[in-house]
Amino acid sequence: MRSPGPTRRAALLGGLGALSIATVSGCTNDPAPEIGRIVVATGPPGAVYREIGAALARLLDEHLPDQELVAVETGASHDNLHLLDDGQAHLGLANLDSILATDIATEESAISAVGRLFDSFVHLAVRDDSPVRSLSDIEGLRVSLGTVNSGTEFTAEEILEVTGVRPREVRLDQAASAAALDSGEIDAMFSLTGLPTPAIADLAGERTLRLVDLADTADAMVSVYPESYFPATIPATTYSGIPACPTMSIPNLLLCRRDLPDELVRRVTETVYTGASVLAEQRPEAAQINVRTGISTGIVPLHPGAEQWYRESKPA
Repeated sequence: MRSPGPTRRAALLGGLGALSIATVSGCTNDPAPEIGRIVVATGPPGAVYREIGAALARLLDEHLPDQELVAVETGASHDNLHLLDDGQAHLGLANLDSILATDIATEESAISAVGRLFDSFVHLAVRDDSPVRSLSDIEGLRVSLGTVNSGTEFTAEEILEVTGVRPREVRLDQAASAAALDSGEIDAMFSLTGLPTPAIADLAGERTLRLVDLADTADAMVSVYPESYFPATIPATTYSGIPACPTMSIPNLLLCRRDLPDELVRRVTETVYTGASVLAEQRPEAAQINVRTGISTGIVPLHPGAEQWYRESKPA
């Protein structure tokens, strides 16, 4: 069964780092229409969330002259959900499986959706000389499940629960996981990010890596959680020297505080979806952002301001 959702608030708030604590300290639980600072919750070092979240904040900063946009580093999905729920962030990225496992994003909650952005892909990366050829081979080995309260950690734990595989679990962010894999401190690393994930791409440029075939794992996950996981393939063109690899994908949503003014969220939605090509110049996964799929947010209700913009844009 799924866990009831993240509860480690002390770890979450203590792990944001000096930059994040300084930038979110001025937020309130009841934002006024004249919001001077908008906080965007992103992700950890070496992760797509951090990169695309920062690019998104820069784009919004250019188009919202009356607001200051601040991108804060977080542990990713679970951190972002709690920061939004607690009023410490106004916008944030989250994986659909993390959202579905909580009671945060419901009709009664403080969170709604701006739209669906792109899909994340599960990676299980090993060094080329590793004996690991399937998920079951990581049994008893040192494996990073991602940083605490991240989407990677949540999805990796889901996979291990469904399959019954039991590695020696390590909690490291994307960049630290790649460094530990490079040095041999760990035997494998999970990563749930868009394509390509910076940490794996950088390491693949320095040494030969492999991605473990997760086709059977994807089938098992889809059978248990059909609303969250979808069979997918990481293309051969994604990473230097790494062939195409079967895995699973998970949609990512841009979330927001439900109490943000409608007009502000309408402008945010317009900026994100009309500026997708600009974002794609900085982050390739942003090429997936489009109006047709933007409204597909699953159980998470769209913010009224986002709904207004989608109606005005009349997607075909």
